[in-house]
Amino acid sequence: MRFSQIRNKILVTVILILLIFSLNFFQKEVKSFFYFISSPIQKSFWQTGKKATDFFEFFGSIKSSEEKNKNLSQQLTSLLSENSQLKELKKENEILRQALNLELQKEFNLQIAEVISRDPSQDFILINKGAKDGIVKDTPVVTQEKAVCGKITEVFENFARVMLISSSLSSLDAKISDSDTYGIVKGKGGLNLDFTLIPKEKEIKEGNLVVTSPLGGVFPKGLLVGEIKTIKKSDVEPFQEASLKPFFNISDLETVFIISE
Repeated sequence: MRFSQIRNKILVTVILILLIFSLNFFQKEVKSFFYFISSPIQKSFWQTGKKATDFFEFFGSIKSSEEKNKNLSQQLTSLLSENSQLKELKKENEILRQALNLELQKEFNLQIAEVISRDPSQDFILINKGAKDGIVKDTPVVTQEKAVCGKITEVFENFARVMLISSSLSSLDAKISDSDTYGIVKGKGGLNLDFTLIPKEKEIKEGNLVVTSPLGGVFPKGLLVGEIKTIKKSDVEPFQEASLKPFFNISDLETVFIISE
């Protein structure tokens, strides 16, 4: 009886051991079968995931490149702006240096201004200085060559309108340079000038230089006005007159000087 019980226990133990081994075997087989069936799906998911990762990495690199290009573009724009400003300052300094060579700065209190618009048909120009810069009406405006070109007629906050001496509304006292021959320079419109009311007994010649006289009160004396081109003289008229060539060319006017005092 006792032997039978021992035998039964051994038999149960052997069966359990065989069952465990068989379960491990079948578990491996089941796992192997599952991996075999699911491997194409897993591979597909892995490749899709890899592509997605590559796509986002590629997209990220593009975005990074765009940011770098944007920064480089901004830096380039900034450098171009600085270069442009330096060129303008250099140009302005050269003009001021020329004015100093002509002793304009010693003779007058000057403000430099840029011509931003021209109207030859009306004999006007617009400059980039105005009330905020202390500009006032009837202030003389000259070129860097010490030639008078007009006076301020309208003042705005940031700019001012300059009536050229060739305007039909303009007139100023003038004289032949290095002489006592006086007259009136009148604008004829269309950038044309006449030197009128010259006493008939006074001798004038083509090529004579006409400058401002101190009689008018608006323009300082000695500023270049024009050069005599043709002379008109009549035996019955008490005065003679001449046409003048201005000492400025409106198409070349880029920078002018405002005489403050």
